[in-house]
Amino acid sequence: MGEMLILGMGYAAGHVARRLEARGWEVAGTTREGQGATIAFENRDLVLKKLRTATHILSSVPPADGVDPVLQVYGEAIALAPATWVGYLSSTGVYGDCGGAWVDESAPIRGRRADRNAADAAWQALRGDVSVFRLPGIYGPGRSTLDRIGEGRAHRIALPDQVFSRVHVDDIAGGVLASFGGPAGVYNLADDEPCHQNRLVEWGCAMRDAPLPPLQTLDKAGLSPAARAFYAENRRVANGKAKRLLGWTPRYPSFREGLAACL
Repeated sequence: MGEMLILGMGYAAGHVARRLEARGWEVAGTTREGQGATIAFENRDLVLKKLRTATHILSSVPPADGVDPVLQVYGEAIALAPATWVGYLSSTGVYGDCGGAWVDESAPIRGRRADRNAADAAWQALRGDVSVFRLPGIYGPGRSTLDRIGEGRAHRIALPDQVFSRVHVDDIAGGVLASFGGPAGVYNLADDEPCHQNRLVEWGCAMRDAPLPPLQTLDKAGLSPAARAFYAENRRVANGKAKRLLGWTPRYPSFREGLAACL
């Protein structure tokens, strides 16, 4: 049993917390305002107290306004904390556009967001026992293609050569827990079958017996800037390092198993 402090109790980190609590761990987490049982991020006294007792520390807070807020406020305390494991949820966006090629952890960092690249590097340099998990598109219960289809927000985009990787939220939690007994380092957590987003939409529509959205150009789809940015990069994310060194195997090796579980 251990004591986990999660900085940023969001969607993925919340799944990590529930897995640990089911194993009898003590878990504390922060949110911006400290809703429910969580601690307010700005409550320095309480967060610093938890940092002094936690055996494990996980940050899932992305950079904002050009800086990583966790490192800015608590970086020195985390560097000196007695914890035996520190983790950070990063993004495969640090690889940038790879033209559809496979990419592993040895690839250079050249993503479009300089703050995301800098945060990834800073966490690696913070101390010797940090595990950085680079995550592609995250989906799971309440946050999947099936939900977008049901809400009428699914799109099919006419970019036939575009390829994405993704990961089910439960497999993120599984990878984080598997790393407790493995070597520190950088790990991609992604499923085994990168593919075009249209395949998910078509599969999901068949599962829900829903009509297919029209095939549209990127310009006509009326996507948000964040959604358009999703289509600006094209890569296949390799997960072999996590399998070899952590003994991690995705419970949902493709979108088919993952969407079935969501349904």
